Amino acid sequence: MMTEGMFTNYFLPGIWITIQVTLYSAALGVVVAFAIGTLRTSRLWIVRFLAGCYFEIFRGMSALVLMFWLVFSLPLLLEWRLVPMFAGVLALGLTYGAYGSEVVRGALAAVPEGQREAGIALSFTRWQRLRRIEIPQAWPDMVPPFNNLLIELLKGTALVSVITVADMAYAGNLVRLGSNESAPIYTLLLVLYFVLAFTLTRGMRVIERRANANVGKPQPRGGLLARLSLRESAGEGSGALTTGGAAK
Repeated sequence: MMTEGMFTNYFLPGIWITIQVTLYSAALGVVVAFAIGTLRTSRLWIVRFLAGCYFEIFRGMSALVLMFWLVFSLPLLLEWRLVPMFAGVLALGLTYGAYGSEVVRGALAAVPEGQREAGIALSFTRWQRLRRIEIPQAWPDMVPPFNNLLIELLKGTALVSVITVADMAYAGNLVRLGSNESAPIYTLLLVLYFVLAFTLTRGMRVIERRANANVGKPQPRGGLLARLSLRESAGEGSGALTTGGAAK
């Protein structure tokens, strides 16, 4: 039977490891996403080709198999061994960074061409146009898909348990073996992953609202109910205008 000591000694350290793997992998993934995403918008075909090769290769790879390769195959080639946690972060960051690069590329491509031409007219370099014009306008469109990728990354961190990283999934399996109980252990794991995912989502919503406000598109702060009420109010207002117009 699972006790409070099992939760304190196994699950709490596992939660902390899961959070660390998520944050480190997300940081690496963001760097990769912006680097590859912007390179895929380059005017040089060779740069676009190489960035596209990275995108296609890592998008088509299994993150789990990549972890196995980094832990078990890479040492045979280079004669030095990666720390399992570092290998897991590297595999997840490179893989989800490839997914994120498509988000960056698509958002940058959606920036109006006139904005780029204005930057050229001001004699901005490519880096200056990206930093001052394109990325600030594209960022609000990147946040929602980045939010989805971050949640997928959080759930994907469970893969590191198979390379002996003591995350929540690894801790849950140890407790299950020690207590011979599966249903309560896996139910608790589901709840823990949901709580972490919900917390990340709330944080990303704050970032999304601020990003929209920076470009003049503030979002309602009350969630779904507030948005529904605003739509109903807008519908009543339009109906009143229509009625008033008909009366005239």
